[in-house]
Amino acid sequence: MKALVERGVLRCGHDGVVSNLAGQRYVRAGGSLVLIEPDPQGRSISMCPNISVNFKPCTSTLQVATGYSTFVRINGRPVCLDSVQGLTDGTPPGGVRYTVRDAGQSLVEVAA
Repeated sequence: MKALVERGVLRCGHDGVVSNLAGQRYVRAGGSLVLIEPDPQGRSISMCPNISVNFKPCTSTLQVATGYSTFVRINGRPVCLDSVQGLTDGTPPGGVRYTVRDAGQSLVEVAA
């Protein structure tokens, strides 16, 4: 699995864009900061097209369900992998996931 970095691409299930922000400033891969727990959580989502009278667009990521390394850590926190995924706050509740489309780098592989 590849390490997920700040310039990686995460999208909601409707193709909205997750804004990444690294919680550490020491370790880079491919020139971009590596994401660690809980970096993908609580991030804003823009351009979610799921807009209607009875539908709420995805605007924020919720807790990560899977995708942290159990082996590699930075500052005691697990490194995010390109398998990170979790739920969004969009409609239907509990039914829209965010996933990684691109890790943002191709050099660093991390043990799951």
